[in-house]
Formats: sequence, C-alpha cells, structure tokens
Amino acid sequence: MTTHLKGIGAACLAILVTLYVVGAVSHGSLRHEIQTLPLWFAIVLGFNRKEMARWCALPCLGFWLLCMALIWLFLLGWSHIISGQFSPIEIAMTLMVGAASFAGVAFSIRGLRWSTPGFAIAILFAVIQIACFRISMLPAIAHA
Repeated sequence: MTTHLKGIGAACLAILVTLYVVGAVSHGSLRHEIQTLPLWFAIVLGFNRKEMARWCALPCLGFWLLCMALIWLFLLGWSHIISGQFSPIEIAMTLMVGAASFAGVAFSIRGLRWSTPGFAIAILFAVIQIACFRISMLPAIAHA
C-alpha cells in the first residue's frame, strides 16, 4: 500500500519536472510553476505515505491526462479544443506527462476507499487545479 502512495508522489513529481522542462524550452517557466502548484501537495503527501495523497492527486492527474489527450488529438488533426505549435521536445514531454498521469491514476485508484471527506478533497483539488491553470493563462503571467 505504501508503495502505491510513493508511486503517486513519484508520478506527480515526474509531471512537475516534465512541465518545468516544457516551460524552459517554450514560453517561460512561471506559467508552468503556477499550473503545477497543486501537484506539490500530492508529492509531499505521497512520499510521506499519507492516504490523503490519493484524493489530492487524482483530480490533478486526471486533468493533466485530459490535457495531454487533447493535445494529441490536436496533433493528429482530430480536435481543436487545444491548439498551438508544439516543438518536438514539447511533443515528447506530452508523452511523458501522459504516461506519468496514467501511472499516477492507476496508483491512486488502487486501494482507494470512497469516503465523503475524500471526495470533498478531490473536488477541492479539481477546482484548485483548474483555477491555477486559468490563472497561468492571464496575459501578465502567460507572457512573463
């Protein structure tokens, strides 16, 4: 069980580092630092083997998996929900973020015990993740 919790922390850390790499090669790291703030909770809780890591990580991991899927659909020409120009390094990073997100979701749902407080925390972290993403898109931050 504790291996799964450390796996959650490792998956979130992999996403965080990968997104920092994207920031370094593209439009600046501030945007990605803000986008990944919620992952820090799951990283710390996961490596400290706290069950709360599952509930904090699950919505964030799902969010990043969805974002990567939308980018892949755009790159394949099947969808334009997310669009832009992606360098080869950024495309490689989407694969890494997607793989880490998928692994993190698998670790999170293993042994998950449904509870009302846990579900409330998951909803809170979903809202926080979406808010951080939206804030990172503000012109003052996105172009910093």
